[in-house]
Amino acid sequence: MQEVQKPKKPLIFYYGVVILVLLLFNFFAMPWIAQRQVREVDYGTFIDMAEEQQLGQVEVQQQEQQIIFTNKDNTAIFKTGMMPDPDLTQRLDDSGAVFSGEIVEQANPFISILLSWVLPVVIFIAIGQYMSKKLMQRAGGPNAMMFGKSNAKVYVKSSEGIKFSDVAGEDEAKESLSEIVDYLHNPGKYREIGAAMPKGILLVGPPGTGKTMLAKAVAGESNVPFFSMSGSEFVEMFVGMGASKVRDLFKQAKEKAPCIVFIDEIDAIGQKRDGRLSSNDEREQTLNQLLTEMDGFEENTGVVILAATNRPESLDPALTRPGRFDRRVPVELPDLKGREAILRVHAKKIRLEPGVDFSKIARMASGASGAELANIVNEAALRAVRDGRSQVTQADLEESIEVVIAGYQKKNAILTDEERKVVAYHEVGHALVAAKQSNSAPVQKITIVPRTSGALGYTMQVEEGNHYLVSQQELENKIATLTGGRAAEELVFHSASTGASNDIEQATKLARAMITRYGMSPDFDMVALEIVSNQYLGGDANLACSAETQTEIDRQVVGLVRKQHQKAIRILEENRQKLDEIAAYLYEKETITGEEFMRILNQPA
Repeated sequence: MQEVQKPKKPLIFYYGVVILVLLLFNFFAMPWIAQRQVREVDYGTFIDMAEEQQLGQVEVQQQEQQIIFTNKDNTAIFKTGMMPDPDLTQRLDDSGAVFSGEIVEQANPFISILLSWVLPVVIFIAIGQYMSKKLMQRAGGPNAMMFGKSNAKVYVKSSEGIKFSDVAGEDEAKESLSEIVDYLHNPGKYREIGAAMPKGILLVGPPGTGKTMLAKAVAGESNVPFFSMSGSEFVEMFVGMGASKVRDLFKQAKEKAPCIVFIDEIDAIGQKRDGRLSSNDEREQTLNQLLTEMDGFEENTGVVILAATNRPESLDPALTRPGRFDRRVPVELPDLKGREAILRVHAKKIRLEPGVDFSKIARMASGASGAELANIVNEAALRAVRDGRSQVTQADLEESIEVVIAGYQKKNAILTDEERKVVAYHEVGHALVAAKQSNSAPVQKITIVPRTSGALGYTMQVEEGNHYLVSQQELENKIATLTGGRAAEELVFHSASTGASNDIEQATKLARAMITRYGMSPDFDMVALEIVSNQYLGGDANLACSAETQTEIDRQVVGLVRKQHQKAIRILEENRQKLDEIAAYLYEKETITGEEFMRILNQPA
């Protein structure tokens, strides 16, 4: 269970507390300490000292009805109460006493120095230590005050570390990195032929594909020191500290060469420099120092740089050029074979029931990254524990895919009979349009059980194998399938519902991509009208055309979706009897498999 921490107070709060303590000390403690040094005597003693001319300074306090006076040498302070004495003024004048408005109550010089100088210095030293501790905590712990020192983690070969055998689905990346490990182990055979190892290797790919895990595998396979650091750790609160950290990191690396330096999320410091006047900031200084260390006048013999990012297009060209990062290793989403291999690797950690079909699970998890596949296996194990079983079954893995895609089943969502009927026709509409078109993925499952993602039901289609190219006909068929749910509602209930919102969004996005990016419009031919940036982070699309062209694009997108919508309506009208039959069966069962769907569809009427 995660500890709940109290919110941190601003530094102004602590300064206020310190000032308040000092004020209270001056107003209350100091007078009390001084008061403790005053000796109280009777009025007769005061008269005797006056007659003997032993008075030094005298202060008559009318309001407090008391007299404060010192001896002749001003080494002691006395206090006495006032008595009715009309000759007091003359008596004091005859004694030679000095009248003053305030007596400096400093009987002991040592105590005076202690209170006036030593105590404030001690207080401020304590305050400085406390504030320094607070600043270190806010700046990232005790290492924050080690100005310019690299806090890279150093790893050595470990028998329990991650190895290349623990990484699956990225054979090309493993092959490239294995060459680096081999070079560090046996540099002689490369030097003999005159081959030089790349100074830097850049791992690029979507989040969750295993870039950091590959770097850990290099650390596990290598016999050399391995320095690991995140790009954001170079960015400091003090100007110039990031560049100093880079120098210190490479200094340590050269001392331990041959070695590997891994910089995760290098885009934090490696972004492109621009022409802004204020661009000479801390990040740019850090980047300049990194460029110099990687390929400057001084050779970096034996130091290999590994870096990972999912935003390669944002990196500075001076950083990605040969001589700095000589090799770019794509770490893409795994294909069908890779997904199956990744599932088998993660399945070694759990107890499985015999006979689990990993190829089927891999087909169902199309487009999943390595991290998502690991999560699917873990969700299956959690489901088995919840059900009180000691082994993970095929059904657990299949259900965990649906959990990752659509969320958990919503047990408290109660649909009315009319809503369940609408959802049943909607989902069967998708499945029936897909089944009656060629080049469409087979239906794997249909359900009308609500999910926590907000879906009231869904239809799962699973490709039989790898699919690298998609034809124009397949894209049009997919749009028709997406419109099949709304088409079924219109055909049966003669109205529309809000259940097709996600279908509309996907169909519109696909139709726009066909026209602006895939060159599937006869009017625009092979002209790119849209530019995609951040391809590994969702792919942000921006139109690169005039306003008139944008209007024409919108017109063609509407026309394409409308055409496929009408095709879906025709398919459902031609198979209205099967639509009603399958929808009634789904309404009763709530969830049916692809085999049950095809059996009813292929039964003679």
